[in-house]
Amino acid sequence: MRTTFPTTTTAAEKGAAAQEYAAQGWTVAETANGLCLITDENVSAIEVTGEMAGAVRRFLRANNLSGPVIEIPGPQRRDIHLVTGVRKAAMAIEAMREAGAVVHTDGASIPLPPTQLAAGSAAWGVAPTEARWVPPVVALGAAVRAAASRSKRTALTVAC
Repeated sequence: MRTTFPTTTTAAEKGAAAQEYAAQGWTVAETANGLCLITDENVSAIEVTGEMAGAVRRFLRANNLSGPVIEIPGPQRRDIHLVTGVRKAAMAIEAMREAGAVVHTDGASIPLPPTQLAAGSAAWGVAPTEARWVPPVVALGAAVRAAASRSKRTALTVAC
């Protein structure tokens, strides 16, 4: 279920959302446009775009691995998956980067709903309250590998 916020977010709504995120144990910063997750050793983010975003989300759902997903508005689909365990997954991170995913760690800022962006509001594709966990980065690594592999197979089939 997609969660959206009105285009004008009140201070009370922003404050309530910040408290909810802090209750998750996340480091959150308030900005003029909304709220940002500050990535750290506890929670980081993996960003995937386009067709890969859809394939990754389907893989995670099919394997009961889904965690919180932020949808970023724009001309191309952009999903940001929150993950744990980045410090112990250097190989998985490198493989995701090679497949085209963007890995946000070490203090990177991630827009959280109700943040207003140029193309609209950040929204939950899978809200933290709907997810059973924040998955380990290796789960996202498996999903990205599966999506990349499928994309290569499709490209080979079309080329033949």
